[in-house]
Amino acid sequence: MREEPRHDEPRALRIKRLKLRSMRRGIKEMDLILGSFARSGLDQLSDDDLALYDEMLSENDHDMYAWASGQVGAPEKFAELMSHVVTTGGALRS
Repeated sequence: MREEPRHDEPRALRIKRLKLRSMRRGIKEMDLILGSFARSGLDQLSDDDLALYDEMLSENDHDMYAWASGQVGAPEKFAELMSHVVTTGGALRS
């Protein structure tokens, strides 16, 4: 389900919402990868990176898993963020 970005949302509420969306994905692997990142890394992201992360969460879970596992390169606009997610979240490359 694609969510529209919320531009007037307070930062603390946005982080809380993104943490929930990170832990409740369509596939368990992404629950683990994104949930782990959300707990340890969301607070350190800039507002622009939070907006990009919010946008990335609307992507297909199977696509994101392929990016996170290194099976396929992430689209350019998400590549640096996905690398950060994998590094911070502790996901293992296949």
